[in-house]
Amino acid sequence: MPNHVTDVGESWYAKTSTAFDEESPMPDIDVDVDQDMFSNSEYIEVLGNEYKPKAASMSSWLPHTKLGEAKTLPTNDSKLILENNRDVSQYTVEPNSDSLLILTPIKNNAKHLARYFALIDKLKYPRNRTSLAILVSDSTDKTQQMLIESRRWYQEQAPPELRFQRFDIYRQDFFYSLPRKQRHLREKQKERRTMMARARNYLWTRALQNEQWVLWIDGDLEYYPPNIVRDLMAYDKDVIVPNCLVRRRSIHSRWKHTVYDRNAWQETDQSRQVISKLKDDDFMVEGYKSLKTHRRYLDHFPKNETIVPLDGVGGTFTLVKSHVHRSGVGFPAWLFQHQVETEGFAKLAKAHGYGVYGLPYYYIRHVTD
Repeated sequence: MPNHVTDVGESWYAKTSTAFDEESPMPDIDVDVDQDMFSNSEYIEVLGNEYKPKAASMSSWLPHTKLGEAKTLPTNDSKLILENNRDVSQYTVEPNSDSLLILTPIKNNAKHLARYFALIDKLKYPRNRTSLAILVSDSTDKTQQMLIESRRWYQEQAPPELRFQRFDIYRQDFFYSLPRKQRHLREKQKERRTMMARARNYLWTRALQNEQWVLWIDGDLEYYPPNIVRDLMAYDKDVIVPNCLVRRRSIHSRWKHTVYDRNAWQETDQSRQVISKLKDDDFMVEGYKSLKTHRRYLDHFPKNETIVPLDGVGGTFTLVKSHVHRSGVGFPAWLFQHQVETEGFAKLAKAHGYGVYGLPYYYIRHVTD
């Protein structure tokens, strides 16, 4: 396997991993989308220009309110509030403009860590503005030991250009075990997704400091474009996701790309009718023939709809403005509008007035289960 070399240095995994080569050619495939969509030269760029920082438009923790806009309070009270804001603003820690926090909860992920770091190393985003926080839960393999060693390399031995602003590892066990063969059973989804919600909430509440953006990345993605962070930021949305695909073999032993993340969807008139007939404690889950929800997935949109509003998202690659989390929007570990975890997060974000969007024709790829 060739070493994975970045522009500025060789990562620790370049010397130790023999399991991954993201530059290997794609096999012949039968897909509904462009066959070259994952090649290094053909991956989809949302914008022709690179993302430009919008520091002047970044929201402050203290609102810059004009006196005339404070309509709900008596004038004297409004004056006092604004005066207090001015007095304390010089001591308030504001979010760092364009700083990024990557969050990944993992369990028994040792075989995927080489690929995980190789993809991050290729991201075209300033490393000195990037922090990384990983939560290890209920692992019985060498995930934690490998993370500790990789942290030591990145933060102590790597060239300065490869060092993260922060690289934190957390451990929180929930003592939940589900055999891998049962991972996608419909009857197991509510308890499984509830535990995942607890893990995500633990991670973001521990790790988020003064970053401007939060990026949730799965630990077992196979490919995403190096420019993806800048591309998604350029849309300037509260929550935004690409379309996550997976390669599967057809009955003719040919590779075919299909949508992996069925948690990213848009409600329809039919799906709302289904919801109206549910009991309060009914749990909705996607991707099962035995439960037709009539929702619209990211592969159901025509090519002229390059960005669409969503009502549910997954967590494979989800970019969130940090003020969404800071306002109290986390991942419900209880039923919220019949959803939990990432789909519940999207519902909760929309209930708070935030925008949730998806990119049907911006592709990333998940490993084949």
